[in-house]
Amino acid sequence: MTRFGVMKHLRVLEAAGLLTTRRAGRRKLHFLNPVPIRLIHDRWISKYAEPWVGGMADLKHALEAPMNAPMHVYEIYIRATPERVWQALTDSDLVKRYYFGSVIDSDFRPGSPIVYMQPDTGRIDIEGEVIEADPPRRLVHTFAVRWDADVNDPPTRVAWEITPMGDACRLSVTHDGFTEENATFESTKGGWPVILSGLKTLLETGTELHVAAPEAVSATA
Repeated sequence: MTRFGVMKHLRVLEAAGLLTTRRAGRRKLHFLNPVPIRLIHDRWISKYAEPWVGGMADLKHALEAPMNAPMHVYEIYIRATPERVWQALTDSDLVKRYYFGSVIDSDFRPGSPIVYMQPDTGRIDIEGEVIEADPPRRLVHTFAVRWDADVNDPPTRVAWEITPMGDACRLSVTHDGFTEENATFESTKGGWPVILSGLKTLLETGTELHVAAPEAVSATA
């Protein structure tokens, strides 16, 4: 960012009450002000509801993620609406432009199949089943590797979560369900950063990110 861009951003935060400033000679010092955020928290989550909300979230995490189990967790911020990010996850024409050439086939209803495949050859890269679909917030599906015949691991699970953050969205991807650091774990860890970077580039610029596929997922290119 440029110096003027930073100054503009700080002025917006100050006007919203999220920053407080103090003059010290020729310097202007900025301090984070969490009070407005806390007031919103207190208004919408009462002291009676908060323990239940936190407890339910902890229970969900504990049941869905076995202790010490390996997982891939990625997070990226994209300047786009939640609806646009959801479209990029579910529209086959868009998926093809960042997911190593694969197209997606599903009606995105819980219990329905979800398939990533190469349109030119018909080869299936990934097979799974939709577990949860809550547009434009959350998509969860199983994930079974089909691009490599030598990988015969049980299906794992991928959760896509879209959270609005001002004029941007935070996209979180959690790939878990591994019983150990098996072939699926190793063959996917190099691909996720490329996929998410390509998705961000596509939504923010309208162009594709031309990056060679990592060796572990080169069969999907």
